[in-house]
Amino acid sequence: MKKNQSVRNLAVTAIFAAISAVLMYIQIGLPILPSFLKFDFSDFPALIVSFAVSPWHGALVCLLKNLLHLLTTTTAGVGELNNFIIATLFVVPAGIVYHRNKTRKTALIGAVTGTVSSAVLSVIYNYFIGYPLFSAALGIPMVGIVGMYSGILPSADTLWEALLIFNLPLTLVKGAVSTLITMLIYKRISPLLKGKRSK
Repeated sequence: MKKNQSVRNLAVTAIFAAISAVLMYIQIGLPILPSFLKFDFSDFPALIVSFAVSPWHGALVCLLKNLLHLLTTTTAGVGELNNFIIATLFVVPAGIVYHRNKTRKTALIGAVTGTVSSAVLSVIYNYFIGYPLFSAALGIPMVGIVGMYSGILPSADTLWEALLIFNLPLTLVKGAVSTLITMLIYKRISPLLKGKRSK
């Protein structure tokens, strides 16, 4: 039984990683954001797996979708690395909270916790690691990156301000949308994911 469940868990993880990878290509650019910041729906499959299987399988979905996306990367892999880190900061805390007490309420609390943690920690990560790597990989000076933000909002003239004004809200919105989609469909598909008959 344990072996069968392990195989099912890996199959679910692989399927949802493929779905997530496809969704990662459906990116929406917004005029209120710099052109390199896109909105996509690729995190909610990882959140579903984090709830249905385990937080670590959810993180594996994040890893696999970005490894697949590397095949067509335009950022020398830096964008994929950043996406993996920030998405993992979302789905792992959410899954940890949910698995302590599997109820709809704790699922919501977990998702909100993951959303806030990923948004806040992404600012710190991007400031010290993500954007310096992005700048080095693409050969764009940091002043040029900040200039893309200040061109939209002149007061966003430092990296800290740019991340707080633009990236933080975007990450919060992405988490909220992933949470909403997951809450709407999770109960209906969870018996199938767990190999149980729905009643």
